[in-house]
Amino acid sequence: MDQVIIVRYGEISLKGLNRSYFEDRLVKDIKNALRPIGTFLIVKRDQLIFIEIGASDAAEIVSKVTRVFGVVSVSVAVKTVSSLNQIMELALQMVRGYRVRNHFKTFKVISKRSDKTFPATSPEISRITGEFILTNLGDITVDVHNPELTVNIEIRDQAYVSLNKIPGFGGMPYGTNGKALLLLSGGIDSPAAGWLMARRGVAIEAVHFHSYPFTSERAKEKVIDLARILSGYCRSIPLHIVNLLDIQQAIKKHCPEEIFTILSRRFMMFIAARIALENECLGLITGESIGQVASQTIQGLHATNSAVNIPVFRPLIATDKNEIMHLAMKIGTYETSILPYEDCCTVFLPKRPATKPRLEKVLKHEANLDKEALIAAALDTRETLTVTRY
Repeated sequence: MDQVIIVRYGEISLKGLNRSYFEDRLVKDIKNALRPIGTFLIVKRDQLIFIEIGASDAAEIVSKVTRVFGVVSVSVAVKTVSSLNQIMELALQMVRGYRVRNHFKTFKVISKRSDKTFPATSPEISRITGEFILTNLGDITVDVHNPELTVNIEIRDQAYVSLNKIPGFGGMPYGTNGKALLLLSGGIDSPAAGWLMARRGVAIEAVHFHSYPFTSERAKEKVIDLARILSGYCRSIPLHIVNLLDIQQAIKKHCPEEIFTILSRRFMMFIAARIALENECLGLITGESIGQVASQTIQGLHATNSAVNIPVFRPLIATDKNEIMHLAMKIGTYETSILPYEDCCTVFLPKRPATKPRLEKVLKHEANLDKEALIAAALDTRETLTVTRY
């Protein structure tokens, strides 16, 4: 059978005069995703993308394409001539084969006739094909509202028949909305936050702060693993790794215990903003969620936010932990995130952290530190690597 993957996209089609730019970027991203498998003819036509795969493994190709941001759904279609009899026979053959692998009782047929020279209308194609399937497979029924199986028929230059639609993640093509720097810890939240921003077309670089030797090499490897999982959606991710220990020790020595965490977060923001500027990142991304921990109250976020003058994106800000965990499971980062390796935020953790820190008090104690020297020394520890899944 001559197989074709039909790719559908959503909001890209609403981009007006800029639509072709986003469509071309999406086609390019699909080609890049499929490169480890092979080279395929990809054609953009009438707000759909067609991938000619012949007899190649459709399941492997679908698994790659559905991870490309901008793809709303795909179908594995079989191409045939624009003959109603041929379409009916092919649809029956495909439904019969599906029944061997899957138990189902209800179905419906959805047709779209883009070629207006075809002798039957879309409703007629659906009705006639549905009746033909029912006649030959009498133990199933039609359910137009909630079918277990949907037969899709596209009439264009040729006819395309497919079963069901396989969902993608939607969003915008990667990198079409600028670049930002993700503060990537070893936890559940920050990888999910980076994924959400990447899904909106933001290219991602990442910075990770550690406190070696108080934190282990395995903790650092865990973060590299998380970046590698994200790179499966984002191609490759530059990862900057910075040792924060000297800064944390200086804070412990010169500042009140209750604001250790806030001051550590401010120094992370100072350093992240400088790395962002060096690498043309126009904002920072964090995994903060309002009220989740002591430093993530509005007062705490205000104290850390004031450390930088570039945008700080917090896509998880109004989500709860269960929602974040569900997203992490969906994108494949959860199992790695829960591995029991410490991160720098657990070093010198105060017994009673300030939940409503006053910025003027934070700044007063921060003035006791040689901020520029500490930042420069931390940046000297920076290790940069490019993480890729392939």
